[in-house]
Amino acid sequence: MKCKINAVYFSATGTTEKAVKRLAYELAERFNETSINFKDFTLPSGREESLYFTDEDIVIVGVPVYAGRVPNVLLNYLDNVRAGGAKAVAVVLYGNRNYDDALIELKSILKMNGFNVIAGGAFIGEHSFSKILAKGRPDEQDLEKVGEFAKQIYEKISSEDGQEPEIPGNKEYRSYYKPRDKNGNSVDIRKVTPKTNDDCTDCKLCVSVCPMGSIDYDDVARLNYICIKCGACIKICPVNAKYYDDENYLKHKYELEIEFAERKEPVVFL
Repeated sequence: MKCKINAVYFSATGTTEKAVKRLAYELAERFNETSINFKDFTLPSGREESLYFTDEDIVIVGVPVYAGRVPNVLLNYLDNVRAGGAKAVAVVLYGNRNYDDALIELKSILKMNGFNVIAGGAFIGEHSFSKILAKGRPDEQDLEKVGEFAKQIYEKISSEDGQEPEIPGNKEYRSYYKPRDKNGNSVDIRKVTPKTNDDCTDCKLCVSVCPMGSIDYDDVARLNYICIKCGACIKICPVNAKYYDDENYLKHKYELEIEFAERKEPVVFL
């Protein structure tokens, strides 16, 4: 069976990319395809052109889970990823808390945009707020399950099974998950921004990875646009010069690390 394998993803810290690329390579091997079309839309420059796929395409679409949903900053771009009957695999990566309604939301977006969604999966990656919660994931165990998922997708396509997967979640999507302060009141951390300490060497790595293009090139301590708390600037900094000091953010981070320390496993739907 001839088909074109495509991998389309947003991955600020590389976790979604790792899972999506492995899935693409595994599918390409099974379909004897020697080339894969990769489309990384993490940086602003990657979100400048619309995409369109035909019924000859298999398209893996991967996004992280932010507050239990597809990141709202990606919705406009995802509306420009369209198809005329292409087969789609919806993939979300979450930080070991819960994927909530993110997978069913991504499936619905793809379906509305002309894709035939044949499978979906929720995988685990190191949490964007933390360097210890789901540390190093997706790991080899996760990637083995990605390989098993690829085998199941291949078998489904080969058998011409066009049944749409049943993905759990609320069709009236739940609100974005909100942390709570020490008094139990919900708090809004959207305006929290990273700080920069005196260890900064002005290497500009943080500028190069910010998915919103927000970090000022001439003054890396300054933000010119929003911060989505993706963790890219903090995790890439070679001298740990980037950090958050907001009390509610730090409380939430600590609670996540304690409450959700137990390993969760990927789930797939076909």
